[in-house]
Amino acid sequence: MKKVILVGNVACGKTTLCQRLNGLERIYKKTQAVEVVNRTIDTPGEYLEHRSCLQNLVVTSVEAEQVLFVLDASESRYMYSPGLAAAFPVPVAGVVTKIDLAGEPEVRRAKELLKLAGAAPVFAVSATTGEGIPALKAFLSTEG
Repeated sequence: MKKVILVGNVACGKTTLCQRLNGLERIYKKTQAVEVVNRTIDTPGEYLEHRSCLQNLVVTSVEAEQVLFVLDASESRYMYSPGLAAAFPVPVAGVVTKIDLAGEPEVRRAKELLKLAGAAPVFAVSATTGEGIPALKAFLSTEG
């Protein structure tokens, strides 16, 4: 699997996604600092929410091969600026999470918002049910 960094606001599902990608038991915990789990870098949501910390994400992404912008489909808040992916030195893909808690219109909206931020491709997953995880894992297993 590519080394990835998960970027997203508080409670969007980054840690649960990290646990699912790495075959770990899903246990809720609040990420307080940057954590490396195998080839996954999990980041605190505050790094995206507080713009003065955004540079921390960009600098940390140098250690990764792929950035994943994570967005909760059931959340009405949107923290990504249009074109934000251009600030990162490695490719940026998008992951819409919690699709089991949202309807199709919300999932579609979240995908469009991630594309607006410059993320491509964009995946829709549920870390709880596993829906969409195989496609994301396949993408993360490919070179380039």
